[in-house]
Amino acid sequence: MAVLKWLSICLTLFCQGTAASTPCNWTQFRLGKLNDVSIDLLSDMGGLFPLMCAEENVELFPEDVYKNTEGEDVSVVALEAMRYVDQLYNNSLTSVTWNKTKLKLFQNVIYRQVQNLELCVVGGVWKSSGDGGSVTLKTYFNKLNTVLKDKEHSACAWEIVRKEIRENLVQFKKFIDSRVKP
Repeated sequence: MAVLKWLSICLTLFCQGTAASTPCNWTQFRLGKLNDVSIDLLSDMGGLFPLMCAEENVELFPEDVYKNTEGEDVSVVALEAMRYVDQLYNNSLTSVTWNKTKLKLFQNVIYRQVQNLELCVVGGVWKSSGDGGSVTLKTYFNKLNTVLKDKEHSACAWEIVRKEIRENLVQFKKFIDSRVKP
């Protein structure tokens, strides 16, 4: 009887381990496509970076932000990044002159990614298995929030954020392309 219990426990642990290591189908097949849509919407909704904001422009994006996430699951890293983007774009957007329809579409696409990634990451728990990417992402998004606050959510502050998030999503695309194999 004890052998059956032991065998049952081992089988259960093996099955859970296999299921946990299996990549989420949504991450493999939809994440990259929706990321491309997000990049296009960011570019289209505001056009080129305005010349009137050139003096206020800052470079904040750390090139190695996703390199620090080597040992982490793609879904976890993606969820963390998309939650930060979602939170950022739920701030006061009254000063922006962007195409409102494309802005709403962008917000919707980001929200959909968060919702689907939460299904991939068991129970929607927002934890990171390592420190590198998590701390770097948090610091980066805190800097973007600081830019918005310091510039009182001005149109130029939002242009800086839009440019930075677009660069973030381009680098994120490279990250997921290197990690997710269809």
